[in-house]
Amino acid sequence: MSLTPQFGSLIPSQSQQLLPNNYLQFNNGQNDFAQQYLPEIYEAEVERYGNRTLSGFLRMVGAEMPMTSDQVIWSEQNRLHISYQGFAIGGDGSGVGASNKITLAANVNNVVSVNDTVVLLNPATGAEAKCLVTGSDTTAGAGTLDVVPFSSAVGLVNAGFMAAPIAAGTEVKLFVYGSAYAKGSTIGASGGAGVQPLNGSRVSVDPSFTQYSNSPIIIRDQFVINGSDMAQIGWVEVATEDGTSGYLWYLKAESETRLRFEDHLEMAMVEGVYNQGGGLLPAATAVPGTEGLFSAIETRGNVEVGFTAAAGLDEFDAILKNLDTQGAIEENMLFLNRQTALDFDDMLASISGGFAGGTAFGLFENSEEMALNLGFSGFRRGSYDFYKTDWKYLNDASTRGAIVGINSIEGVLVPAGTSTVYDQVLGTNIRRPFLHVRYRASQADDRRMKSWLTGSAGGAFTSTLDAMEVNFLSERCLVTQAANNFVLFKGV
Repeated sequence: MSLTPQFGSLIPSQSQQLLPNNYLQFNNGQNDFAQQYLPEIYEAEVERYGNRTLSGFLRMVGAEMPMTSDQVIWSEQNRLHISYQGFAIGGDGSGVGASNKITLAANVNNVVSVNDTVVLLNPATGAEAKCLVTGSDTTAGAGTLDVVPFSSAVGLVNAGFMAAPIAAGTEVKLFVYGSAYAKGSTIGASGGAGVQPLNGSRVSVDPSFTQYSNSPIIIRDQFVINGSDMAQIGWVEVATEDGTSGYLWYLKAESETRLRFEDHLEMAMVEGVYNQGGGLLPAATAVPGTEGLFSAIETRGNVEVGFTAAAGLDEFDAILKNLDTQGAIEENMLFLNRQTALDFDDMLASISGGFAGGTAFGLFENSEEMALNLGFSGFRRGSYDFYKTDWKYLNDASTRGAIVGINSIEGVLVPAGTSTVYDQVLGTNIRRPFLHVRYRASQADDRRMKSWLTGSAGGAFTSTLDAMEVNFLSERCLVTQAANNFVLFKGV
Protein backbone atom coordinates (compact mmCIF):
# COMPACT_ATOMS: atom_id res chain seq x y z
CA MET A 1 0.00 0.00 0.00
CA SER A 2 1.44 3.35 -1.03
CA LEU A 3 0.79 6.67 0.63
CA THR A 4 -0.78 9.51 -1.29
CA PRO A 5 1.97 12.02 -2.09
CA GLN A 6 1.99 14.98 0.30
CA PHE A 7 3.13 18.58 -0.43
CA GLY A 8 3.18 18.06 -4.18
CA SER A 9 6.02 15.72 -5.00
CA LEU A 10 7.17 15.34 -1.39
CA ILE A 11 6.82 11.73 -0.21
CA PRO A 12 7.65 11.13 3.45
CA SER A 13 10.13 8.40 4.40
CA GLN A 14 10.46 6.42 7.61
CA SER A 15 13.97 7.70 8.32
CA GLN A 16 15.84 11.03 7.99
CA GLN A 17 17.65 10.48 4.75
CA LEU A 18 18.03 12.27 1.42
CA LEU A 19 15.99 10.57 -1.27
CA PRO A 20 15.02 11.67 -4.79
CA ASN A 21 11.36 11.95 -3.78
CA ASN A 22 11.47 13.70 -0.41
CA TYR A 23 12.58 17.29 -1.32
CA LEU A 24 11.45 20.00 -3.69
CA GLN A 25 13.69 21.18 -6.50
CA PHE A 26 14.35 24.93 -6.65
CA ASN A 27 14.98 25.02 -10.40
CA ASN A 28 11.49 24.10 -11.52
CA GLY A 29 10.18 27.66 -11.32
CA GLN A 30 8.20 27.18 -8.09
CA ASN A 31 10.17 28.54 -5.15
CA ASP A 32 8.17 27.37 -2.17
CA PHE A 33 9.43 28.04 1.33
CA ALA A 34 7.50 24.99 2.52
CA GLN A 35 10.25 22.94 0.98
CA GLN A 36 12.57 20.99 3.17
CA TYR A 37 15.90 22.44 1.98
CA LEU A 38 16.18 26.25 1.72
CA PRO A 39 18.66 28.13 -0.48
CA GLU A 40 21.66 29.97 0.92
CA ILE A 41 20.60 33.60 1.44
CA TYR A 42 23.02 36.50 1.74
CA GLU A 43 21.73 38.73 4.48
CA ALA A 44 24.19 41.52 3.75
CA GLU A 45 23.12 44.27 1.36
CA VAL A 46 25.40 44.74 -1.66
CA GLU A 47 26.68 48.31 -2.07
CA ARG A 48 26.65 48.33 -5.86
CA TYR A 49 26.58 52.17 -6.17
CA GLY A 50 29.20 52.92 -3.53
CA ASN A 51 28.57 56.01 -1.46
CA ARG A 52 25.32 57.39 -2.86
CA THR A 53 25.21 60.68 -0.94
CA LEU A 54 25.95 63.90 -2.80
CA SER A 55 26.25 66.52 -0.06
CA GLY A 56 29.52 68.01 1.07
CA PHE A 57 30.10 70.75 -1.51
CA LEU A 58 28.80 73.59 0.65
CA ARG A 59 30.61 72.25 3.70
CA MET A 60 33.87 72.62 1.77
CA VAL A 61 33.36 76.19 0.59
CA GLY A 62 31.00 77.86 3.02
CA ALA A 63 29.40 78.01 6.41
CA GLU A 64 25.94 77.96 7.98
CA MET A 65 24.60 80.85 10.05
CA PRO A 66 21.20 81.50 11.63
CA MET A 67 18.78 84.30 10.72
CA THR A 68 15.35 85.30 11.99
CA SER A 69 13.68 86.96 8.97
CA ASP A 70 11.88 86.01 5.78
CA GLN A 71 14.62 87.67 3.75
CA VAL A 72 18.38 88.14 3.94
CA ILE A 73 19.75 91.37 2.44
CA TRP A 74 23.38 92.21 1.83
CA SER A 75 25.20 95.06 0.10
CA GLU A 76 28.19 94.83 -2.22
CA GLN A 77 30.65 97.59 -3.06
CA ASN A 78 30.59 99.21 -6.47
CA ARG A 79 33.60 100.24 -8.54
CA LEU A 80 35.83 102.92 -7.08
CA HIS A 81 36.70 104.78 -10.28
CA ILE A 82 34.40 106.66 -12.64
CA SER A 83 33.84 105.10 -16.07
CA TYR A 84 31.07 104.87 -18.66
CA GLN A 85 30.48 102.61 -21.63
CA GLY A 86 28.01 102.47 -24.49
CA PHE A 87 27.31 106.20 -25.04
CA ALA A 88 26.80 108.42 -28.09
CA ILE A 89 29.38 110.87 -29.48
CA GLY A 90 28.35 113.61 -31.87
CA GLY A 91 27.02 117.14 -32.24
CA ASP A 92 28.48 120.53 -31.51
CA GLY A 93 29.44 120.93 -27.85
CA SER A 94 30.69 124.24 -26.51
CA GLY A 95 31.82 125.77 -29.78
CA VAL A 96 35.30 124.27 -30.07
CA GLY A 97 34.52 121.87 -32.90
CA ALA A 98 32.06 119.32 -34.18
CA SER A 99 31.44 115.93 -32.63
CA ASN A 100 32.85 116.64 -29.19
CA LYS A 101 29.64 116.13 -27.22
CA ILE A 102 29.16 112.91 -25.29
CA THR A 103 25.62 111.83 -24.43
CA LEU A 104 25.38 109.26 -21.66
CA ALA A 105 22.49 106.85 -21.29
CA ALA A 106 19.30 108.38 -19.90
CA ASN A 107 19.40 106.27 -16.74
CA VAL A 108 23.03 107.12 -15.91
CA ASN A 109 23.96 109.83 -13.45
CA ASN A 110 26.72 112.14 -14.65
CA VAL A 111 29.35 112.58 -11.93
CA VAL A 112 32.17 113.85 -14.17
CA SER A 113 33.40 117.32 -13.24
CA VAL A 114 34.64 120.10 -15.49
CA ASN A 115 38.46 120.11 -15.70
CA ASP A 116 38.53 116.32 -15.28
CA THR A 117 40.85 114.50 -17.67
CA VAL A 118 39.41 111.43 -19.37
CA VAL A 119 40.50 108.64 -21.70
CA LEU A 120 38.23 107.63 -24.59
CA LEU A 121 38.75 104.13 -26.00
CA ASN A 122 37.25 102.87 -29.26
CA PRO A 123 37.79 99.08 -29.36
CA ALA A 124 36.38 98.87 -32.89
CA THR A 125 39.21 100.95 -34.36
CA GLY A 126 41.82 100.71 -31.63
CA ALA A 127 41.90 104.49 -31.37
CA GLU A 128 42.08 106.38 -28.12
CA ALA A 129 41.93 110.04 -27.17
CA LYS A 130 42.90 111.81 -23.95
CA CYS A 131 40.61 114.74 -23.40
CA LEU A 132 39.84 117.64 -21.10
CA VAL A 133 36.25 118.00 -19.93
CA THR A 134 35.16 121.55 -20.78
CA GLY A 135 31.49 121.21 -19.95
CA SER A 136 29.41 118.83 -17.85
CA ASP A 137 25.64 118.81 -17.57
CA THR A 138 24.77 117.12 -14.28
CA THR A 139 21.03 117.56 -14.61
CA ALA A 140 19.35 114.31 -13.63
CA GLY A 141 18.76 112.26 -16.78
CA ALA A 142 20.65 114.69 -19.05
CA GLY A 143 24.07 113.05 -18.87
CA THR A 144 26.10 115.11 -21.38
CA LEU A 145 29.78 116.04 -21.47
CA ASP A 146 31.80 118.41 -23.65
CA VAL A 147 35.35 117.18 -24.18
CA VAL A 148 38.34 118.46 -26.13
CA PRO A 149 41.23 116.18 -27.14
CA PHE A 150 44.63 117.29 -25.88
CA SER A 151 46.09 116.31 -29.28
CA SER A 152 43.89 118.69 -31.30
CA ALA A 153 42.07 121.95 -30.92
CA VAL A 154 39.05 120.57 -32.73
CA GLY A 155 36.53 117.80 -32.18
CA LEU A 156 37.00 114.07 -31.95
CA VAL A 157 36.27 113.44 -35.63
CA ASN A 158 39.15 115.61 -36.79
CA ALA A 159 41.33 114.19 -34.01
CA GLY A 160 41.15 110.78 -35.69
CA PHE A 161 39.18 109.07 -32.92
CA MET A 162 36.26 108.32 -35.22
CA ALA A 163 35.20 108.82 -38.81
CA ALA A 164 31.58 109.66 -38.05
CA PRO A 165 29.33 110.27 -35.06
CA ILE A 166 28.97 107.20 -32.84
CA ALA A 167 25.48 106.07 -31.90
CA ALA A 168 24.37 105.40 -28.36
CA GLY A 169 25.13 101.86 -27.24
CA THR A 170 28.37 101.57 -29.18
CA GLU A 171 31.04 99.93 -27.04
CA VAL A 172 33.13 103.07 -26.62
CA LYS A 173 34.55 103.50 -23.14
CA LEU A 174 35.36 106.58 -21.08
CA PHE A 175 37.12 106.74 -17.74
CA VAL A 176 38.42 109.57 -15.59
CA TYR A 177 42.13 109.44 -14.84
CA GLY A 178 42.67 112.81 -13.12
CA SER A 179 42.09 116.53 -13.54
CA ALA A 180 43.96 119.59 -14.88
CA TYR A 181 43.71 123.19 -13.65
CA ALA A 182 45.52 126.40 -14.57
CA LYS A 183 47.94 128.12 -12.20
CA GLY A 184 46.30 130.15 -9.51
CA SER A 185 42.88 128.73 -10.29
CA THR A 186 40.17 128.30 -7.71
CA ILE A 187 37.17 126.05 -7.69
CA GLY A 188 34.10 128.21 -8.02
CA ALA A 189 31.04 128.08 -5.87
CA SER A 190 28.53 125.34 -6.50
CA GLY A 191 26.17 126.24 -9.28
CA GLY A 192 23.81 123.35 -8.72
CA ALA A 193 22.53 121.28 -11.61
CA GLY A 194 23.30 122.37 -15.14
CA VAL A 195 26.38 122.98 -17.27
CA GLN A 196 29.39 123.81 -15.08
CA PRO A 197 31.93 126.34 -16.42
CA LEU A 198 35.69 125.85 -16.42
CA ASN A 199 37.08 126.14 -12.90
CA GLY A 200 33.54 125.62 -11.71
CA SER A 201 32.50 123.59 -8.74
CA ARG A 202 33.32 119.90 -8.73
CA VAL A 203 30.65 117.22 -8.60
CA SER A 204 30.64 115.54 -5.20
CA VAL A 205 30.69 111.77 -5.78
CA ASP A 206 28.85 109.91 -3.07
CA PRO A 207 29.79 106.24 -2.70
CA SER A 208 27.04 103.83 -3.65
CA PHE A 209 26.48 100.14 -3.25
CA THR A 210 24.44 97.43 -4.90
CA GLN A 211 21.96 95.59 -2.74
CA TYR A 212 20.98 91.94 -3.17
CA SER A 213 18.60 89.70 -1.30
CA ASN A 214 17.42 86.11 -1.10
CA SER A 215 14.56 84.33 0.60
CA PRO A 216 14.63 80.99 2.41
CA ILE A 217 12.57 78.05 1.25
CA ILE A 218 10.99 75.37 3.41
CA ILE A 219 12.20 71.87 2.53
CA ARG A 220 10.25 68.90 3.86
CA ASP A 221 10.19 65.10 3.65
CA GLN A 222 8.46 62.27 5.47
CA PHE A 223 8.81 58.54 6.08
CA VAL A 224 5.74 56.51 7.09
CA ILE A 225 5.44 52.90 8.27
CA ASN A 226 2.22 51.41 9.59
CA GLY A 227 1.96 49.57 12.89
CA SER A 228 1.37 46.15 11.31
CA ASP A 229 4.58 46.28 9.29
CA MET A 230 6.46 47.36 12.40
CA ALA A 231 5.37 44.08 14.03
CA GLN A 232 6.73 41.99 11.12
CA ILE A 233 10.44 42.06 11.77
CA GLY A 234 12.91 41.30 9.00
CA TRP A 235 16.58 42.06 9.50
CA VAL A 236 19.02 43.17 6.82
CA GLU A 237 22.71 43.81 7.41
CA VAL A 238 23.61 47.20 5.99
CA ALA A 239 26.43 49.76 5.96
CA THR A 240 24.98 53.24 5.56
CA GLU A 241 26.61 56.33 4.06
CA ASP A 242 26.48 58.20 7.36
CA GLY A 243 29.07 55.82 8.83
CA THR A 244 26.81 53.47 10.77
CA SER A 245 26.54 49.75 10.10
CA GLY A 246 24.78 46.74 11.53
CA TYR A 247 21.40 45.05 11.32
CA LEU A 248 18.44 47.27 10.50
CA TRP A 249 14.75 46.58 10.44
CA TYR A 250 12.22 49.07 8.98
CA LEU A 251 14.59 51.88 10.07
CA LYS A 252 16.62 51.04 6.96
CA ALA A 253 14.07 53.02 4.94
CA GLU A 254 13.99 55.78 7.55
CA SER A 255 17.77 56.08 7.37
CA GLU A 256 17.73 56.45 3.60
CA THR A 257 14.95 59.03 3.80
CA ARG A 258 17.09 61.07 6.16
CA LEU A 259 20.15 60.78 3.89
CA ARG A 260 18.11 61.78 0.85
CA PHE A 261 16.70 64.77 2.73
CA GLU A 262 20.18 65.90 3.76
CA ASP A 263 21.23 65.76 0.11
CA HIS A 264 18.16 67.81 -0.83
CA LEU A 265 19.24 70.50 1.62
CA GLU A 266 22.34 71.07 -0.50
CA MET A 267 20.83 70.36 -3.91
CA ALA A 268 18.09 72.94 -3.32
CA MET A 269 20.76 75.55 -2.52
CA VAL A 270 22.59 74.74 -5.75
CA GLU A 271 19.62 74.40 -8.13
CA GLY A 272 17.09 76.83 -6.60
CA VAL A 273 15.35 79.50 -8.70
CA TYR A 274 12.86 82.26 -7.95
CA ASN A 275 9.16 81.76 -8.62
CA GLN A 276 8.53 83.96 -11.66
CA GLY A 277 4.76 83.52 -11.38
CA GLY A 278 2.28 82.93 -14.16
CA GLY A 279 0.92 79.77 -15.71
CA LEU A 280 0.02 76.99 -13.30
CA LEU A 281 2.54 78.02 -10.65
CA PRO A 282 1.23 78.92 -7.22
CA ALA A 283 1.53 82.56 -6.24
CA ALA A 284 5.04 83.76 -5.48
CA THR A 285 3.86 84.80 -2.04
CA ALA A 286 2.94 81.17 -1.32
CA VAL A 287 6.02 79.51 -2.85
CA PRO A 288 8.60 82.26 -3.45
CA GLY A 289 11.46 80.04 -4.49
CA THR A 290 15.08 80.93 -3.81
CA GLU A 291 18.19 81.90 -5.76
CA GLY A 292 20.55 78.95 -5.92
CA LEU A 293 24.23 78.90 -6.87
CA PHE A 294 23.74 78.21 -10.58
CA SER A 295 21.06 80.88 -10.90
CA ALA A 296 23.18 83.47 -9.09
CA ILE A 297 26.21 82.86 -11.32
CA GLU A 298 24.16 83.00 -14.52
CA THR A 299 22.54 86.26 -13.37
CA ARG A 300 25.48 88.05 -11.77
CA GLY A 301 28.58 86.00 -12.56
CA ASN A 302 30.55 84.62 -15.50
CA VAL A 303 29.60 81.74 -17.80
CA GLU A 304 32.23 79.81 -19.77
CA VAL A 305 30.68 77.79 -22.62
CA GLY A 306 32.44 74.85 -24.21
CA PHE A 307 35.71 74.48 -22.30
CA THR A 308 37.73 71.75 -24.06
CA ALA A 309 41.23 70.34 -23.80
CA ALA A 310 42.06 71.31 -27.41
CA ALA A 311 41.77 75.04 -26.71
CA GLY A 312 41.94 74.70 -22.95
CA LEU A 313 44.94 76.90 -22.19
CA ASP A 314 43.81 79.80 -24.38
CA GLU A 315 40.28 79.61 -23.00
CA PHE A 316 41.52 79.35 -19.43
CA ASP A 317 43.79 82.36 -19.90
CA ALA A 318 40.78 84.30 -21.15
CA ILE A 319 39.03 83.39 -17.88
CA LEU A 320 42.03 84.69 -15.94
CA LYS A 321 41.98 87.96 -17.85
CA ASN A 322 38.33 88.37 -17.00
CA LEU A 323 39.05 87.62 -13.33
CA ASP A 324 41.63 90.41 -13.44
CA THR A 325 38.81 92.84 -14.24
CA GLN A 326 36.78 91.58 -11.28
CA GLY A 327 37.91 90.95 -7.71
CA ALA A 328 41.09 89.05 -8.66
CA ILE A 329 40.72 86.58 -5.77
CA GLU A 330 44.08 84.80 -5.59
CA GLU A 331 42.85 81.37 -4.44
CA ASN A 332 40.00 79.57 -6.19
CA MET A 333 38.46 76.11 -6.15
CA LEU A 334 37.31 74.18 -9.19
CA PHE A 335 34.50 71.64 -8.79
CA LEU A 336 34.24 69.72 -12.07
CA ASN A 337 32.55 66.79 -13.72
CA ARG A 338 34.66 63.95 -15.06
CA GLN A 339 35.10 65.18 -18.65
CA THR A 340 35.98 68.74 -17.68
CA ALA A 341 38.39 67.45 -15.03
CA LEU A 342 40.12 65.39 -17.71
CA ASP A 343 40.24 68.45 -19.98
CA PHE A 344 41.97 70.35 -17.20
CA ASP A 345 44.41 67.47 -16.74
CA ASP A 346 45.25 67.55 -20.45
CA MET A 347 45.66 71.32 -20.28
CA LEU A 348 47.93 71.11 -17.25
CA ALA A 349 50.08 68.44 -18.89
CA SER A 350 51.44 71.19 -21.15
CA ILE A 351 52.23 73.58 -18.29
CA SER A 352 55.59 73.42 -16.55
CA GLY A 353 55.08 72.75 -12.88
CA GLY A 354 51.80 70.96 -13.52
CA PHE A 355 49.94 70.16 -10.35
CA ALA A 356 51.19 70.27 -6.77
CA GLY A 357 54.73 71.14 -7.74
CA GLY A 358 53.78 74.71 -8.56
CA THR A 359 51.19 75.49 -5.89
CA ALA A 360 51.59 76.72 -2.32
CA PHE A 361 48.33 75.23 -0.97
CA GLY A 362 47.80 78.29 1.21
CA LEU A 363 44.10 77.48 1.51
CA PHE A 364 45.04 74.22 3.24
CA GLU A 365 47.62 75.69 5.65
CA ASN A 366 50.30 75.02 3.02
CA SER A 367 49.77 71.30 3.55
CA GLU A 368 49.74 69.39 0.28
CA GLU A 369 48.80 66.24 2.20
CA MET A 370 45.72 67.92 3.65
CA ALA A 371 44.62 69.10 0.21
CA LEU A 372 45.09 65.69 -1.37
CA ASN A 373 43.22 63.99 1.49
CA LEU A 374 40.25 66.23 0.69
CA GLY A 375 40.44 65.25 -2.96
CA PHE A 376 42.03 68.48 -4.23
CA SER A 377 45.00 68.87 -6.53
CA GLY A 378 46.52 72.27 -7.12
CA PHE A 379 48.13 74.27 -9.87
CA ARG A 380 49.17 77.87 -10.42
CA ARG A 381 48.59 79.99 -13.50
CA GLY A 382 49.56 83.64 -13.64
CA SER A 383 49.05 85.08 -10.16
CA TYR A 384 46.23 82.64 -9.26
CA ASP A 385 46.21 79.38 -7.33
CA PHE A 386 43.59 76.81 -8.24
CA TYR A 387 42.51 73.69 -6.35
CA LYS A 388 40.74 71.14 -8.52
CA THR A 389 38.48 68.30 -7.45
CA ASP A 390 35.67 66.17 -8.84
CA TRP A 391 32.12 67.12 -7.90
CA LYS A 392 30.12 63.95 -7.46
CA TYR A 393 26.85 65.81 -7.98
CA LEU A 394 27.88 66.44 -11.61
CA ASN A 395 28.89 62.80 -12.15
CA ASP A 396 26.11 60.83 -10.46
CA ALA A 397 23.73 59.25 -12.98
CA SER A 398 20.71 60.01 -10.81
CA THR A 399 21.45 63.76 -10.93
CA ARG A 400 23.39 65.88 -13.45
CA GLY A 401 25.74 63.05 -14.40
CA ALA A 402 23.04 61.77 -16.75
CA ILE A 403 22.86 65.14 -18.56
CA VAL A 404 25.71 65.71 -21.01
CA GLY A 405 25.47 68.03 -23.98
CA ILE A 406 24.08 71.43 -24.86
CA ASN A 407 23.85 73.82 -21.92
CA SER A 408 24.76 71.13 -19.38
CA ILE A 409 26.52 72.18 -16.19
CA GLU A 410 30.09 70.89 -16.31
CA GLY A 411 31.77 72.66 -13.40
CA VAL A 412 32.04 75.77 -11.29
CA LEU A 413 34.89 78.00 -10.15
CA VAL A 414 34.39 79.27 -6.60
CA PRO A 415 36.64 81.89 -4.96
CA ALA A 416 38.11 80.79 -1.66
CA GLY A 417 38.23 82.82 1.51
CA THR A 418 35.87 85.55 2.62
CA SER A 419 34.46 88.85 1.40
CA THR A 420 33.71 92.07 3.26
CA VAL A 421 30.12 93.32 3.24
CA TYR A 422 28.22 95.96 5.15
CA ASP A 423 25.74 94.51 7.63
CA GLN A 424 22.87 96.95 8.06
CA VAL A 425 21.76 95.31 11.29
CA LEU A 426 25.17 95.50 12.95
CA GLY A 427 26.03 98.79 11.28
CA THR A 428 29.56 97.70 10.40
CA ASN A 429 31.58 95.80 7.82
CA ILE A 430 31.71 92.06 8.41
CA ARG A 431 33.56 89.21 6.74
CA ARG A 432 31.61 86.28 5.36
CA PRO A 433 32.51 83.33 3.11
CA PHE A 434 31.60 84.02 -0.50
CA LEU A 435 29.16 81.12 -0.21
CA HIS A 436 27.24 80.52 2.99
CA VAL A 437 23.86 79.17 4.03
CA ARG A 438 21.44 81.10 6.22
CA TYR A 439 18.81 79.08 8.08
CA ARG A 440 15.85 80.22 10.17
CA ALA A 441 16.42 79.98 13.89
CA SER A 442 15.53 81.77 17.09
CA GLN A 443 15.54 81.00 20.79
CA ALA A 444 12.09 79.47 20.37
CA ASP A 445 12.68 77.32 17.28
CA ASP A 446 15.72 76.12 15.35
CA ARG A 447 14.77 75.20 11.77
CA ARG A 448 18.24 74.24 10.55
CA MET A 449 17.37 70.52 10.58
CA LYS A 450 14.23 69.43 12.41
CA SER A 451 12.89 65.90 12.78
CA TRP A 452 9.97 64.64 14.88
CA LEU A 453 7.64 61.64 15.22
CA THR A 454 3.86 61.64 14.86
CA GLY A 455 1.25 58.88 14.84
CA SER A 456 0.49 56.11 17.35
CA ALA A 457 3.25 53.55 16.65
CA GLY A 458 6.94 53.35 17.33
CA GLY A 459 6.78 55.34 20.54
CA ALA A 460 4.76 58.25 19.12
CA PHE A 461 1.34 58.88 20.67
CA THR A 462 0.17 62.07 18.99
CA SER A 463 -2.82 60.90 16.91
CA THR A 464 -5.09 57.95 16.14
CA LEU A 465 -3.14 57.10 12.99
CA ASP A 466 -1.98 53.46 13.13
CA ALA A 467 1.48 54.32 11.82
CA MET A 468 4.69 56.06 12.68
CA GLU A 469 5.49 59.22 10.69
CA VAL A 470 9.05 60.53 10.71
CA ASN A 471 9.02 64.18 9.62
CA PHE A 472 11.94 66.26 8.35
CA LEU A 473 11.99 70.02 7.83
CA SER A 474 14.47 72.79 7.16
CA GLU A 475 14.15 76.44 6.16
CA ARG A 476 17.20 77.94 4.48
CA CYS A 477 18.69 79.91 1.59
CA LEU A 478 22.09 80.38 0.00
CA VAL A 479 23.93 83.71 -0.02
CA THR A 480 26.20 84.05 -3.07
CA GLN A 481 28.33 87.13 -2.47
CA ALA A 482 30.48 88.76 -5.13
CA ALA A 483 29.11 86.46 -7.83
CA ASN A 484 31.22 88.37 -10.38
CA ASN A 485 34.16 86.27 -9.13
CA PHE A 486 32.43 82.94 -9.87
CA VAL A 487 32.61 81.06 -13.19
CA LEU A 488 30.07 78.50 -14.39
CA PHE A 489 31.32 75.99 -16.97
CA LYS A 490 28.63 74.89 -19.43
CA GLY A 491 28.60 72.52 -22.39
CA VAL A 492 27.97 73.55 -25.98
